[in-house]
Amino acid sequence: MRVGWGFDAHRRSDDGPMLFAGVEVASDRGLEGTSDADVVAHAVADALLGAAAMGDLGTYFPSSDPQWEGANSMQLLRQVADIVTAARYVPSSIDVTVIAQSVRVAPHRAAIRIALSELLEIPLDHVSVKATTTDGMGFLGRDEGVAATVVAVLRPSPTS
Repeated sequence: MRVGWGFDAHRRSDDGPMLFAGVEVASDRGLEGTSDADVVAHAVADALLGAAAMGDLGTYFPSSDPQWEGANSMQLLRQVADIVTAARYVPSSIDVTVIAQSVRVAPHRAAIRIALSELLEIPLDHVSVKATTTDGMGFLGRDEGVAATVVAVLRPSPTS
């Protein structure tokens, strides 16, 4: 078993939509980024790569490369899952925490869990999605951005 930790944060934008694991959580605002700025997808990708000791998201999709402008982060996460699988690991479980002052995760939690479960091909009850605020502290508390942390567990592929 291998464990990895991922983190991502993006500055808030007035241009929407805001996506968490490809699920629209706000239509009237978004996040700034090279891709679609999906903090959940990015943090999950980094956690998977970290568990496999294979670098980070920027290793494979550098923000300095214009081909990633506006990229669909769930498609990038699918590619990361394929990279990890090629290294003879398969995702076993993930635990996501979204840190946001005003964006509410609860109404979207089930859809986010399903999206991640389906993309990573893991049971729904192996996907946890939680949320918290910083009670007004720091850039997240001032609602200037959103962050996500993820713990991912990989197991050796049954074919390895």
